[in-house]
Amino acid sequence: MAPNTPIIVGVGEVREKKIDPKHTTEPAGLMLAAIRQAAADASITEADLEAADDLSVVPPWTMQYPDLPGLLAHKLRSKPAFATIGHHGGEQCALLTDEAARRIARGTSKLAIVTGGEALASLAACQKAGLLPPPGWSAPDPKSKAISTNDLSFNGVTMASRHGMGLAIHVYPMYENGLRAHIKQTQKQNTDESAELYAAFDKVACAHPASWRAGETPRDAKAVGEVTPENRLICSPYPLLQNAFNTVNLSAAIIMTSVAHATKLGIPQSKWVYPLSGAGTNDKETFYERNNFYSSQSLEQSIDATIQQSGIAKGDIDCFDFYSCFPIVPKLACHHLGLSVINPEKPITLLGGLTSFGGAGNNYSMHAMVEMARRIRRGMAQNGMVVANGGVLTHHYSLIFSTSPRSSSLVYPMNPLPSDMEVRFVPPLEEVAEGAATLETYTVVYDRSGNPAIAHIVARLDRTGSRFVANSSDVATLAYLADPSVEPVGAHGTVRQQDGKNAFYIGPSARL
Repeated sequence: MAPNTPIIVGVGEVREKKIDPKHTTEPAGLMLAAIRQAAADASITEADLEAADDLSVVPPWTMQYPDLPGLLAHKLRSKPAFATIGHHGGEQCALLTDEAARRIARGTSKLAIVTGGEALASLAACQKAGLLPPPGWSAPDPKSKAISTNDLSFNGVTMASRHGMGLAIHVYPMYENGLRAHIKQTQKQNTDESAELYAAFDKVACAHPASWRAGETPRDAKAVGEVTPENRLICSPYPLLQNAFNTVNLSAAIIMTSVAHATKLGIPQSKWVYPLSGAGTNDKETFYERNNFYSSQSLEQSIDATIQQSGIAKGDIDCFDFYSCFPIVPKLACHHLGLSVINPEKPITLLGGLTSFGGAGNNYSMHAMVEMARRIRRGMAQNGMVVANGGVLTHHYSLIFSTSPRSSSLVYPMNPLPSDMEVRFVPPLEEVAEGAATLETYTVVYDRSGNPAIAHIVARLDRTGSRFVANSSDVATLAYLADPSVEPVGAHGTVRQQDGKNAFYIGPSARL
């Protein structure tokens, strides 16, 4: 085994659920607590921790700091030669961990810390109490803009944003509806599947001590899937309990080093977990420029490249954690890997997903890596894979961890994928569309009273095959798209201009 073989030696995570708005912990404080927990887990001293020369931070949604890595290093009394903060995206914790492992393998770093965390529950409580900024928190970056899941301007003005669409709550349901039609499920079969999947995930989350639902009674499939005033539809086909829940206080951290340095520090081998490989790539930010709405090429390429680089076979992986902000992500991963969605042959979540465990901003999959390391140490798995997702099925990064190192002839590999994947086929786009068209995918947005408000649509002109985005044009079309007994994907209609936007109309004959 090469002396610079990278290993995980310490893991930690923090859950702060008891909230007093006058005495809350900011994200940096939660991260520091997770780092110190990871140091204790690795059995390293405070002096060893101060000597950390590599620090990577997943950016929080809660607030943007002027220099978060610098603040953490100062609090730790360390002076890392390498310090960075990632971009916003749920794939970042996996990407940053992979890059830290690579620096250790090259010998440019000795002891690396990767961390992230959120205090969105505290922020919400302080806002409700009229305590903004929260008492005792660091000053945010004065040039920063607050992160908002309702901000359609995140990627600038696009075809989609002009039609009021492009948020995660819109795009993931569009893929769910596209996959359902592609595999020829009925709407009931699809919604039942999602409810059973997330009921199983909730059971996992309620049993996990760091979960936001730790110790609570798991919900059954009826509670997860039945539409009620408390579990209202957000965007079809997902009710509230199939959407990510982000108002949490959670943090996690990983400490990595080399075999040689771990031996020097006296870290017992029972703590060692070997990263075998990591890979990832990005799809188009503008979701309507992708080749279809029933698969994710960036997810598939991330998974395949990570396995190919690992030195083990797909069948050697004992368990997975698929990022799950909405049911469609683990479904796509299961379909690609040949696993059953409802009765998977191997575990597909270690945490329970962002609805039940808690959507820790960009940092959910850091908790998955922490849990994966613990399972491998306990002998519950020999090899495990974490698949992280960001954006709107845009960014993907995967990692494989093991009880054993890579073959002695194999150095820790580079990510073989390009930053932005090559799109196999994208139809031409029409910003202003008119004429006969066929619906490619859609979602219906519901208001707080549970009534359909508008439909967001992606469709293709029959004459040219060009793709366009549109909204529903009339009450009858909206009612048809909201009908759970029909399959709107593939329906024929007409697009016309209405109030300066593309408006899709499905005539009576198409509703039969």
